[in-house]
Amino acid sequence: MVEHVAHDADISQVAALMAEPARAAMLTALLDGRALAAGELARLAGVSAATASAHLRRLLDGELVTVVSQGRHRYYRLAGSEVAEALEVLAKISPRPPVRSLRAARQARMLQEARTCYDHLAGRAGVELLDRLLGGGCLVPAGEGFEVTAGGEEVLAGLGVDLTGVRRARRRFAASCLDWTERRPHLGGALGAAVTGRLLDQGWFERGTTPRALRQTEAGRQGFAALAAAVRHPAEASSGPAVMSVR
Repeated sequence: MVEHVAHDADISQVAALMAEPARAAMLTALLDGRALAAGELARLAGVSAATASAHLRRLLDGELVTVVSQGRHRYYRLAGSEVAEALEVLAKISPRPPVRSLRAARQARMLQEARTCYDHLAGRAGVELLDRLLGGGCLVPAGEGFEVTAGGEEVLAGLGVDLTGVRRARRRFAASCLDWTERRPHLGGALGAAVTGRLLDQGWFERGTTPRALRQTEAGRQGFAALAAAVRHPAEASSGPAVMSVR
Protein backbone atom coordinates (compact mmCIF):
# COMPACT_ATOMS: atom_id res chain seq x y z
CA MET A 1 0.00 0.00 0.00
CA VAL A 2 1.34 3.42 -1.01
CA GLU A 3 1.58 5.90 1.85
CA HIS A 4 1.07 9.53 0.87
CA VAL A 5 3.34 12.18 2.32
CA ALA A 6 1.25 14.45 4.53
CA HIS A 7 1.99 17.64 2.62
CA ASP A 8 1.48 16.13 -0.85
CA ALA A 9 -1.59 17.26 -2.80
CA ASP A 10 -4.08 14.47 -3.47
CA ILE A 11 -4.52 14.82 -7.22
CA SER A 12 -6.46 11.56 -7.60
CA GLN A 13 -9.88 13.08 -6.92
CA VAL A 14 -9.50 15.90 -9.41
CA ALA A 15 -7.88 13.57 -11.95
CA ALA A 16 -10.80 11.16 -11.64
CA LEU A 17 -13.30 13.96 -12.25
CA MET A 18 -11.46 15.08 -15.38
CA ALA A 19 -10.83 11.56 -16.67
CA GLU A 20 -14.43 10.62 -17.54
CA PRO A 21 -14.88 11.35 -21.30
CA ALA A 22 -18.16 13.27 -21.07
CA ARG A 23 -16.94 15.41 -18.18
CA ALA A 24 -13.67 16.03 -20.02
CA ALA A 25 -15.63 17.19 -23.08
CA MET A 26 -17.69 19.56 -20.93
CA LEU A 27 -14.64 21.03 -19.24
CA THR A 28 -12.91 21.47 -22.58
CA ALA A 29 -15.97 23.26 -23.97
CA LEU A 30 -15.89 25.63 -20.99
CA LEU A 31 -12.30 26.57 -21.84
CA ASP A 32 -14.01 29.01 -24.18
CA GLY A 33 -14.30 31.23 -21.10
CA ARG A 34 -18.03 31.72 -21.49
CA ALA A 35 -20.82 30.23 -19.40
CA LEU A 36 -22.85 27.50 -21.13
CA ALA A 37 -26.22 25.98 -20.34
CA ALA A 38 -26.53 22.34 -19.35
CA GLY A 39 -28.31 21.51 -22.60
CA GLU A 40 -25.47 22.91 -24.69
CA LEU A 41 -22.90 21.02 -22.62
CA ALA A 42 -24.93 17.83 -23.03
CA ARG A 43 -24.93 18.29 -26.81
CA LEU A 44 -21.19 18.97 -26.95
CA ALA A 45 -20.46 15.94 -24.77
CA GLY A 46 -22.83 13.68 -26.71
CA VAL A 47 -24.87 12.61 -23.67
CA SER A 48 -28.49 12.92 -22.53
CA ALA A 49 -29.71 15.85 -20.45
CA ALA A 50 -30.09 13.61 -17.37
CA THR A 51 -26.54 12.25 -17.76
CA ALA A 52 -25.15 15.74 -18.25
CA SER A 53 -26.90 16.93 -15.07
CA ALA A 54 -25.34 14.10 -13.09
CA HIS A 55 -21.88 14.92 -14.44
CA LEU A 56 -22.32 18.63 -13.71
CA ARG A 57 -23.31 17.88 -10.12
CA ARG A 58 -20.06 15.98 -9.67
CA LEU A 59 -18.04 18.80 -11.24
CA LEU A 60 -19.78 21.29 -8.94
CA ASP A 61 -19.08 19.14 -5.88
CA GLY A 62 -15.45 18.89 -6.97
CA GLU A 63 -15.28 22.69 -7.37
CA LEU A 64 -14.15 22.50 -10.98
CA VAL A 65 -17.14 24.49 -12.24
CA THR A 66 -19.49 27.11 -10.86
CA VAL A 67 -23.11 27.82 -11.79
CA VAL A 68 -25.08 31.03 -12.24
CA SER A 69 -28.89 31.03 -12.31
CA GLN A 70 -30.84 33.41 -14.52
CA GLY A 71 -34.53 32.84 -14.11
CA ARG A 72 -35.20 29.19 -14.85
CA HIS A 73 -31.88 28.75 -16.62
CA ARG A 74 -28.57 27.66 -15.11
CA TYR A 75 -25.26 28.46 -16.77
CA TYR A 76 -21.97 26.74 -15.98
CA ARG A 77 -18.41 28.03 -16.24
CA LEU A 78 -14.98 26.89 -15.08
CA ALA A 79 -14.30 27.66 -11.44
CA GLY A 80 -11.28 29.79 -12.32
CA SER A 81 -8.10 30.27 -14.29
CA GLU A 82 -6.26 27.56 -12.34
CA VAL A 83 -8.72 24.93 -13.62
CA ALA A 84 -8.18 26.22 -17.16
CA GLU A 85 -4.41 26.05 -16.77
CA ALA A 86 -4.61 22.45 -15.56
CA LEU A 87 -6.72 21.50 -18.58
CA GLU A 88 -4.30 23.20 -20.97
CA VAL A 89 -1.34 21.32 -19.47
CA LEU A 90 -3.22 18.03 -19.83
CA ALA A 91 -4.00 18.92 -23.45
CA LYS A 92 -0.29 19.37 -24.12
CA ILE A 93 0.59 15.84 -22.99
CA SER A 94 -2.51 14.14 -24.41
CA PRO A 95 -2.74 12.52 -27.85
CA ARG A 96 -4.64 14.37 -30.57
CA PRO A 97 -7.92 12.74 -31.61
CA PRO A 98 -7.91 11.29 -35.13
CA VAL A 99 -9.29 13.59 -37.85
CA ARG A 100 -11.92 11.66 -39.80
CA SER A 101 -13.74 14.37 -41.74
CA LEU A 102 -13.17 17.62 -43.58
CA ARG A 103 -15.19 19.41 -40.91
CA ALA A 104 -12.96 18.06 -38.14
CA ALA A 105 -9.86 19.04 -40.11
CA ARG A 106 -11.21 22.56 -40.58
CA GLN A 107 -12.02 22.90 -36.89
CA ALA A 108 -8.54 21.68 -35.94
CA ARG A 109 -6.96 24.28 -38.23
CA MET A 110 -9.11 27.03 -36.73
CA LEU A 111 -8.15 26.07 -33.18
CA GLN A 112 -4.48 25.97 -34.11
CA GLU A 113 -4.68 29.39 -35.78
CA ALA A 114 -6.47 31.33 -33.02
CA ARG A 115 -8.56 30.32 -30.03
CA THR A 116 -9.34 31.29 -26.47
CA CYS A 117 -7.42 29.62 -23.65
CA TYR A 118 -10.04 30.36 -21.01
CA ASP A 119 -9.92 34.17 -21.32
CA HIS A 120 -6.71 34.85 -23.22
CA LEU A 121 -5.53 34.47 -26.81
CA ALA A 122 -3.91 31.18 -27.78
CA GLY A 123 -2.86 29.33 -30.89
CA ARG A 124 -0.52 30.73 -33.53
CA ALA A 125 -1.97 34.22 -33.07
CA GLY A 126 -1.40 34.14 -29.31
CA VAL A 127 2.19 32.96 -29.66
CA GLU A 128 2.83 35.62 -32.31
CA LEU A 129 1.41 38.32 -30.04
CA LEU A 130 3.71 37.35 -27.18
CA ASP A 131 6.71 37.11 -29.53
CA ARG A 132 6.07 40.65 -30.73
CA LEU A 133 5.68 42.06 -27.22
CA LEU A 134 8.89 40.37 -26.08
CA GLY A 135 10.85 41.13 -29.23
CA GLY A 136 9.83 44.78 -29.08
CA GLY A 137 10.88 45.14 -25.46
CA CYS A 138 7.32 45.68 -24.20
CA LEU A 139 7.60 42.68 -21.88
CA VAL A 140 10.59 41.12 -20.14
CA PRO A 141 10.81 37.72 -18.42
CA ALA A 142 10.19 37.89 -14.67
CA GLY A 143 10.03 34.69 -12.62
CA GLU A 144 7.51 32.33 -14.19
CA GLY A 145 5.91 35.12 -16.19
CA PHE A 146 6.59 38.60 -17.50
CA GLU A 147 6.74 42.23 -16.43
CA VAL A 148 5.77 45.29 -18.48
CA THR A 149 8.45 47.82 -19.41
CA ALA A 150 7.92 51.58 -19.63
CA GLY A 151 7.69 51.30 -23.41
CA GLY A 152 5.27 48.41 -23.03
CA GLU A 153 3.00 50.53 -20.84
CA GLU A 154 2.66 53.01 -23.72
CA VAL A 155 1.90 50.27 -26.25
CA LEU A 156 -0.69 48.62 -23.98
CA ALA A 157 -2.26 52.00 -23.23
CA GLY A 158 -2.62 52.43 -26.99
CA LEU A 159 -4.61 49.21 -27.03
CA GLY A 160 -6.82 50.53 -24.23
CA VAL A 161 -5.52 48.18 -21.54
CA ASP A 162 -5.98 49.49 -18.00
CA LEU A 163 -2.76 48.27 -16.39
CA THR A 164 -3.68 49.66 -12.97
CA GLY A 165 -6.86 47.61 -12.96
CA VAL A 166 -5.05 44.55 -14.29
CA ARG A 167 -2.53 44.69 -11.45
CA ARG A 168 -5.39 44.68 -8.93
CA ALA A 169 -6.77 41.39 -10.27
CA ARG A 170 -6.60 38.48 -7.86
CA ARG A 171 -4.59 36.24 -10.16
CA ARG A 172 -1.14 36.08 -11.68
CA PHE A 173 -0.30 39.30 -13.51
CA ALA A 174 1.35 38.17 -16.76
CA ALA A 175 1.77 34.41 -16.90
CA SER A 176 3.67 32.30 -19.42
CA CYS A 177 1.07 29.78 -20.61
CA LEU A 178 2.47 26.92 -22.70
CA ASP A 179 0.42 26.59 -25.88
CA TRP A 180 -0.55 22.96 -26.55
CA THR A 181 -0.69 23.33 -30.35
CA GLU A 182 2.35 25.56 -30.86
CA ARG A 183 4.45 24.06 -28.03
CA ARG A 184 5.59 27.58 -27.15
CA PRO A 185 4.16 30.05 -24.64
CA HIS A 186 1.43 32.62 -25.14
CA LEU A 187 0.49 35.42 -22.74
CA GLY A 188 -1.81 34.36 -19.91
CA GLY A 189 -2.82 35.70 -16.53
CA ALA A 190 -4.70 38.92 -15.87
CA LEU A 191 -2.73 40.81 -18.52
CA GLY A 192 -3.38 38.17 -21.18
CA ALA A 193 -7.10 38.33 -20.39
CA ALA A 194 -7.16 42.13 -20.54
CA VAL A 195 -5.31 42.28 -23.85
CA THR A 196 -7.56 39.61 -25.38
CA GLY A 197 -10.64 41.46 -24.18
CA ARG A 198 -9.46 44.60 -25.96
CA LEU A 199 -8.69 42.68 -29.17
CA LEU A 200 -12.23 41.30 -29.17
CA ASP A 201 -13.76 44.68 -28.29
CA GLN A 202 -11.90 46.35 -31.16
CA GLY A 203 -13.01 43.66 -33.60
CA TRP A 204 -9.57 42.21 -34.29
CA PHE A 205 -11.01 38.74 -33.67
CA GLU A 206 -14.50 37.29 -33.89
CA ARG A 207 -16.01 34.22 -32.28
CA GLY A 208 -17.46 31.61 -34.60
CA THR A 209 -19.62 28.52 -34.28
CA THR A 210 -16.68 26.27 -33.35
CA PRO A 211 -16.23 26.43 -29.55
CA ARG A 212 -13.09 28.35 -28.53
CA ALA A 213 -12.09 29.17 -32.12
CA LEU A 214 -11.49 32.80 -33.09
CA ARG A 215 -11.30 34.27 -36.57
CA GLN A 216 -8.93 37.14 -37.23
CA THR A 217 -10.65 39.96 -39.13
CA GLU A 218 -9.22 42.39 -41.63
CA ALA A 219 -9.10 44.95 -38.81
CA GLY A 220 -7.11 42.41 -36.83
CA ARG A 221 -4.60 41.89 -39.61
CA GLN A 222 -4.13 45.64 -39.89
CA GLY A 223 -3.97 45.92 -36.12
CA PHE A 224 -1.24 43.31 -35.80
CA ALA A 225 0.75 45.14 -38.46
CA ALA A 226 0.31 48.39 -36.51
CA LEU A 227 1.26 46.61 -33.31
CA ALA A 228 4.46 45.36 -34.93
CA ALA A 229 5.32 48.96 -35.81
CA ALA A 230 4.35 50.20 -32.36
CA VAL A 231 6.57 47.76 -30.49
CA ARG A 232 9.51 48.85 -32.61
CA HIS A 233 8.81 52.49 -31.68
CA PRO A 234 6.89 52.45 -28.36
CA ALA A 235 6.95 56.22 -27.92
CA GLU A 236 4.83 56.60 -31.06
CA ALA A 237 2.22 53.99 -30.02
CA SER A 238 -0.30 56.27 -28.33
CA SER A 239 -0.42 58.67 -31.29
CA GLY A 240 0.25 56.09 -33.95
CA PRO A 241 -1.98 54.23 -36.41
CA ALA A 242 -5.74 54.47 -35.94
CA VAL A 243 -6.13 50.74 -35.42
CA MET A 244 -4.13 51.09 -32.21
CA SER A 245 -6.58 53.56 -30.72
CA VAL A 246 -9.49 52.67 -28.45
CA ARG A 247 -12.82 52.35 -30.20
